[in-house]
Amino acid sequence: MDIIIRQVMPEDLDAVARVEAVCFPQAEAASRASFAQRIRAFPESFFVAERQGEIVGFINGCVTDSRVICDEMFEDIRCHRPEGAYQSIFGLDVAPEFRRQGLAARLMRHMMAQAQKRGKKGLILTCKDRLIGYYEQFGYRNLGVSRSVHGGAVWYDMILEFDSCGKEGEGGHEKEKS
Repeated sequence: MDIIIRQVMPEDLDAVARVEAVCFPQAEAASRASFAQRIRAFPESFFVAERQGEIVGFINGCVTDSRVICDEMFEDIRCHRPEGAYQSIFGLDVAPEFRRQGLAARLMRHMMAQAQKRGKKGLILTCKDRLIGYYEQFGYRNLGVSRSVHGGAVWYDMILEFDSCGKEGEGGHEKEKS
């Protein structure tokens, strides 16, 4: 699969919104307007997977000093702190027809490498219970049930902290989420 992972561009907005709409229930999906703000506010933390000119997946999130994601972060770009300690992951989306091919893992590893390169302490995300094991394979630790009530779902706070040598914790095995 010849996929290019690159930084998002403003002209990717509609494609990103389309992928999000097929990956998340409406109550959990970010809006087109929210993506427009994210692309403007933190393009250095927003990467797309492109195949033959088509966006087939992406990963994005703001930078923060918080060790957990709060619901305000999803809609208020003032929460983005470029010099913050942690790279958050708001979404890791892969179009259904491209799943189970290692693309989500490639996007995650790309974001992890970029966060390390920019000197972040680690990454944070929230996920549903069925994905805890997936993220643990990258070295994330489960911090328990999140205070986030985004989309009316139950979320778990996950954190990956880079050690003092600049490497992520245990894990890193490739497995595609379903």
